Amino acid sequence: MRVRVLFFGTLKDLTGHSSDELRLPEGATLADVLTHYKSQFPGLKQYVPSLALSLNQEYASPGASLHDDDEIGLLPPVSGGASSTQASSVECALVRERIDTACLSEGMKRGEDGAVVVFEGTVRNHTHGRRTLFLDYEAYEAMALAQMRALVGEARQKFPIREAVIVHRLGRLEIGETSVAIVVASAHRAAAFEACRWLIDTLKRTVPVWKKEFFEDGAVWADGEPFPDDLLADSPNDTRRAAPSKDSSAR
Repeated sequence: MRVRVLFFGTLKDLTGHSSDELRLPEGATLADVLTHYKSQFPGLKQYVPSLALSLNQEYASPGASLHDDDEIGLLPPVSGGASSTQASSVECALVRERIDTACLSEGMKRGEDGAVVVFEGTVRNHTHGRRTLFLDYEAYEAMALAQMRALVGEARQKFPIREAVIVHRLGRLEIGETSVAIVVASAHRAAAFEACRWLIDTLKRTVPVWKKEFFEDGAVWADGEPFPDDLLADSPNDTRRAAPSKDSSAR
């Protein structure tokens, strides 16, 4: 069988490409893919303890079985269909133009809301004492958008909020520009604050978006937030179910 493997962030630099087609025997698993690339690129071994794996745009365990035409992602810690236009008031989106946070906030407000909380992540001009020139963001776009929507759904279950929206920008960002905006509307401020904090903290750990920082003396992929233990490729306490087969209705 043949599968497509995607590389992101620092792994893209390490392997020298963003994707690869790999032939595998029937019965192969995600662990076999990882073994193949560790052999082909010895430098990959140092990243394995912090990697997550995806199968057809969902996080998956190393033991997940593979099928012909599967899409696999090797995902370094994240830093943080896609839309190429500004999001509507209640739609999560990935965009490549300036995020109009004020417009998002105004579009969220309803008569029953007593609070609208806004978080903006912005590009700062330094990192660890080095002057930053600009940032470049990339994402596993279809998976990132699905994860963002799932986070909003989970937030609505966890907190007594009415609605939330996440918009993340991709591509080159200059100093002071907004990289991510989160808006939460609720009847009461406490729930809105708590949900907004939970959304950005969880997004930074689980949504597959990476940033490259450009300095006067070079460029590096930013150290990402660690994945939750249950998403790691070599997690000792892996509780994830194997991915469904291609003919499953869950696909």
